[in-house]
Amino acid sequence: MMLWQLNIRVFYQAFILSAISLFLLSAHVNGQDRKVNLQQEKKQIEAEIAYTNNLLDKTRKNRQSSMEGLAILQQKIRQRERLVNNIKAELVLIIQEIDETGDSIFTLTVELKKLKEEYAKMIYYANRHRGSYDRMVFIFSAEDFNQAYRRIKYFQQYSAYRRTQAVLITSTQDALSLKELKLERQKAEQQNLLSQEQEEKDQLEFEKGDVDRTIQDLGQKERKLKTDLRAKERAKAKLDKAIADIIAEEIRLAEERARAAAASTTTTSSGFALTPEEKILSENFSNNKGKLPWPTERGVVSSTYGEHQHPVLKRVKVKNNGIDILTSEGEYARAVFNGEVTRVISVPNYNNVVIVRHGEFLTVYSNLDEVLVSKGQKVTTKQRIGRVYTDRNENKTELHFEIWQAKELMNPAYWLAGK
Repeated sequence: MMLWQLNIRVFYQAFILSAISLFLLSAHVNGQDRKVNLQQEKKQIEAEIAYTNNLLDKTRKNRQSSMEGLAILQQKIRQRERLVNNIKAELVLIIQEIDETGDSIFTLTVELKKLKEEYAKMIYYANRHRGSYDRMVFIFSAEDFNQAYRRIKYFQQYSAYRRTQAVLITSTQDALSLKELKLERQKAEQQNLLSQEQEEKDQLEFEKGDVDRTIQDLGQKERKLKTDLRAKERAKAKLDKAIADIIAEEIRLAEERARAAAASTTTTSSGFALTPEEKILSENFSNNKGKLPWPTERGVVSSTYGEHQHPVLKRVKVKNNGIDILTSEGEYARAVFNGEVTRVISVPNYNNVVIVRHGEFLTVYSNLDEVLVSKGQKVTTKQRIGRVYTDRNENKTELHFEIWQAKELMNPAYWLAGK
């Protein structure tokens, strides 16, 4: 083997092992990032399920099925389904990691075999020519000084190559052992995830059965459900009228301010005449669509925006102008953006209602027990504006929240930040 061939061989083997290590490290880092994200998401979902279970326990204190309890159960099923999907995604990731580790073990095994075969040949050659006399004869039989020098360098490089081979064999064996241990851990993690997935699926099936039983139980109380629904519809009509009157009054007052300020105001397409400061506030509110904080720090959406089928009563539809949020007793409602309190009113079945104006936008916080703000007061994002009312008979604490752009209703789901 020529001197230059030895150098190339050493460089090639070192390069191959380095390339394998870098590739595996890159794949490991990317996989770890995805795994960390999935595990963080799992912890968040598990915390949400724990909170939902706590709300459900409090709602069930009277040992009777309720619409609120049904809403919480349905929310818990959605959370459980997210958790199952999260575990499935983590399983896909661990399977990919197991495949990658298996591939690296195969590559290292092949490389180790080659290294050992080459090293065995080198030892055999060295044993055959180990005598110093043979080396000296080989060197002094050179045709000239330069050839003799190259032969000396050859023996030196060959010795260095043997040492390098020994180091490469040792490092490759170590790397292979680590990969085999890693593979064992990954397979154990896979089995653990499979067990978790099955447990969550079993729990999901049980919770779906719980929903069916609750719907069946509530179906036997049809008369009471219809009576309660009619009462809520009457209360909703009063709240809608109060809000419509307030918005009309706000537009009228804005027009009066506009006439007094003349050219310094801007009238929006929705009919609001805004001062320069109100225009900026309105634009800032609009620019934060999809990023607004929730009106309660914690809670479960018990009813979404719009018209939908009643979950129990057949051929009955209900309409919600906003969203309803079930939360813990003692929880506070908070402003979703900077603004000014434009009204604090009382509405039957909705208790105290606070309306905050943000330029041409208005946010409505209904069913408050204690109000912490007053008309004309400036509020900031996440500032507490009142404590949510707790119904002792039904063991529920529920906030009703709406968003308006002048006279037009907005779907809060499009405006609030995702949970």
